[in-house]
Amino acid sequence: MIYPVKLNYDTDIFLQADYSVHSGSCITHQVNELQDVHESYGGFPDSYDIGNTMIRQLWWNDTQVDFAEIGKQLKMEVVTISSIMQPPGHVIPIHRDTFYQIKQRFPDDDRQRVRANIFLEDWQVGHMLQYQMHDGWASHTHWDALTGLIWDSGPLHLSANAGMKPKYTLQISGFYEKEVDLFGNLL
Repeated sequence: MIYPVKLNYDTDIFLQADYSVHSGSCITHQVNELQDVHESYGGFPDSYDIGNTMIRQLWWNDTQVDFAEIGKQLKMEVVTISSIMQPPGHVIPIHRDTFYQIKQRFPDDDRQRVRANIFLEDWQVGHMLQYQMHDGWASHTHWDALTGLIWDSGPLHLSANAGMKPKYTLQISGFYEKEVDLFGNLL
């Protein structure tokens, strides 16, 4: 599952935040948790390290950000919201979302877990997202601020900032709320 979304929300809180308070790399867990993905592409290269996979991620709570409003717009029950500043020259290698925090908080909930990846600024040269669609791959560039994609744990994806300015995104994770008609049929 993957489809485009648009958000109407004041993003100043995310863009004006102090991203220097956190830095880390997603490869610390990807190396172990996603071996099946990496093996199918020849294994996880040693050249990926903190020097080229660093992100600065901030986590937000529902007293800082309106989870209900964002969820209503994205048709999801929001569980977590984070924002990421990806510095120039850094990548997030190929992976799929495993929804670790949602699984920890709701281990017995079998509703469909989804993540919306929203771009907080208009596209800049060198910023890109690639994602798997059906049996092929798509490259996403030239986006407008507050647009993005929502997906479940199926599509593989990766992100790169080969540009000259930071790339800011919003990650909204939760449960997909399927729409039903008056008779309870899925729309």
